[in-house]
Amino acid sequence: DDIDFLHPVKVGQIAILRARVEYIGTSSLEVGVRVWAENVATGERAVTLNSHLVFVSVDAQERPRPVGLKIEPRDATERALAEAAQARRQHRLARFAEKAARIKDVDTAANEEFQWRFESARSVLPEDALFGNMMFPGKMLLELDEAGGILSMRYCKGLVMTACLDAMDFYTPIYTHEVVTFKAGLNHVGSSSLEVGVKVLAEQPWSGEIRHACTAYLTYVHLGGDLRPQPCRPFTPRTEGERRRWQAAAARRERRLERVKRLKAALSNEQRG
Repeated sequence: DDIDFLHPVKVGQIAILRARVEYIGTSSLEVGVRVWAENVATGERAVTLNSHLVFVSVDAQERPRPVGLKIEPRDATERALAEAAQARRQHRLARFAEKAARIKDVDTAANEEFQWRFESARSVLPEDALFGNMMFPGKMLLELDEAGGILSMRYCKGLVMTACLDAMDFYTPIYTHEVVTFKAGLNHVGSSSLEVGVKVLAEQPWSGEIRHACTAYLTYVHLGGDLRPQPCRPFTPRTEGERRRWQAAAARRERRLERVKRLKAALSNEQRG
């Protein structure tokens, strides 16, 4: 689900990662991930990232199989975590109802509608796979972030930092020896941040079949030489498609700001507790 970056991890700091299972379904489980940045000189720690990831248990044929385990909340805190995870699961199921149609959404000309766009492609190599011949999603996220980051740097003509990755779903696995294409387009520009949408397509070069693997919405912050937020130059959507994407991005931005506000309040309560 949503990945929010609250603070950067600077060179020389220590990144501390914590992952815990918060909910188990029939064949899937949700893992909450939090990352702290530790200043080695002072020992001070600050939460830099918060997210929830969903993993599916599969058999040797890559078909979902039962996890075979359940967890029971021990107290009110764990019950709240489980209830929040179940609510996120319902939102995911609603999005996945359109999965079959989304896989076929491979309009390769759609990227031409963007005033600002970037496209890259690469073959999936054996070292990109985690299990068997399926591409490791984490590797794909890295490539996806780089595509969006390059477009953002070109638009801002300066440094950018990833601030958020909105909830995204993987519609189909990507396999080794396939070609994966990243199509990035500028959706929205704020005062010092901008949203980029990245569509990922998987192609079987021997058959020409193309599948829509996922679409992600990433927010970047324009930084100056002092690594502080700097204003972005204005952007005016011209076409109907650009205006539609601008409005959708503005709505996501409002939800994002509210989500980060709740997260910061929760972190503040944890510190006081």
